[in-house]
Amino acid sequence: MPRFVAAPLHLILLVAAVGSANLDGAWADPGVLVASDQRQWYRGNMHTHSHWSDGDDYLDMIALWYRARGYQFLVFTDHNVLADTERWIDVDQSAGGREAFDKLKARFPEDFDERTSTSGRLEVRLSTFHEVASRMNQPGRFLLIQGEEISDRFEELPIHLNVSNIQELIPPMTGRSVHETIQNNVRAAIQQRKRTGEPMVVHLNHPNFGYAVTAEDLMLIRGDRFFEVYNGHPRVFNAGDDVHASTDRIWDILLTRRLAEFHLPIMYGLAVDDSHNYHQSAKHHSNPGRGWVMVLAKELSVEALVDALERGDFYATSGVMLRRIEQSADELTVEVESVEGETYLIEFIGTRRGYDSSSQPVLDKDGKEVRTTRRYSSDVGAVLATVPGTKGTYRFAGDEIYVRARVTSSAPLENPPVEGEPQRAWCQPVVGAAGVAEPAAE
Repeated sequence: MPRFVAAPLHLILLVAAVGSANLDGAWADPGVLVASDQRQWYRGNMHTHSHWSDGDDYLDMIALWYRARGYQFLVFTDHNVLADTERWIDVDQSAGGREAFDKLKARFPEDFDERTSTSGRLEVRLSTFHEVASRMNQPGRFLLIQGEEISDRFEELPIHLNVSNIQELIPPMTGRSVHETIQNNVRAAIQQRKRTGEPMVVHLNHPNFGYAVTAEDLMLIRGDRFFEVYNGHPRVFNAGDDVHASTDRIWDILLTRRLAEFHLPIMYGLAVDDSHNYHQSAKHHSNPGRGWVMVLAKELSVEALVDALERGDFYATSGVMLRRIEQSADELTVEVESVEGETYLIEFIGTRRGYDSSSQPVLDKDGKEVRTTRRYSSDVGAVLATVPGTKGTYRFAGDEIYVRARVTSSAPLENPPVEGEPQRAWCQPVVGAAGVAEPAAE
């Protein structure tokens, strides 16, 4: 992460997330995210489950689903396991059952092993990650990446983090609080990355799953620069409720305090599927195709993707596609890849210097404090400007701590986890002149 200092806005913008150098060190359009001869957009899902944990399909078929639908990369992230051992499952007792098995057998008649158990049950050997990757990977076109969902908890609260391009299994590290549990798992991922020399990304999953993670839990985490602002599982409650903040609201609170008070690195927002169910499409199932990232990278490789993600050279989306994101010394511009018949609203969101920093606890009907994100002033994460249409520009006033853009389409999400949910895209935040982010030593 670049070291941000109290510099003129034009310098901050050039070094900030969207202003980035190519992997060879040559600068090319540092303030512009747009496809070119040097960099291309790559579509990927970073949260995927299979029969190796609680998904209802085989790695082989899941990879085929994503590849056939125009994804360029996919991270398998089963719970507390890597797909690198010999494992047999009872077909009829497995999630997906005969339906999933018959589809596998029809598609890959020679690439799987079956047997009859001593009790007369049909069993099938699960393909390992490396077996599937060797069949499915296509240089420059499709890339499978090994990951893990570290599934931990503090007391009864689920604390989950994904590690992409993991090399060795990381068991849940636990802790004496939600914050410490997150931090201990992040630290284990960072230590593995340093020890192996392999590029990895660790991110905090679905903060509103079980309403386990608050903005206050996350805002002081060191070493994790990513969290899921959108997750396609129907039980993760991205929108929050009357008591609990939405993931969008959590993002604005932690950005404001990290940049204005704690001088910690910016945190980026991901959109993911968290896919588990591949045979029935319904809002109460966790189906694929609901959330993904578009990464602007030099090439389709783990190294290039991780490099681009860490620069902030990507956006998150549940359906809205962007043509261009551009920064200059004075402006931030977002241009939508429009679809006929759809209309768009572009919101520029941020916090300005001098914001009301006070907050209050949330109380239940008996006056008892609820464990949830505190209530903050509307100064925090304010809508600074709204622009209807396919292109919007925000002119910096010079007092912004950060600015980010969110685009909402008039078109509903296909097969939404929540009825009537619109398609959206989330641009990564830009540090303004009033924000100072110093990378914290781990």
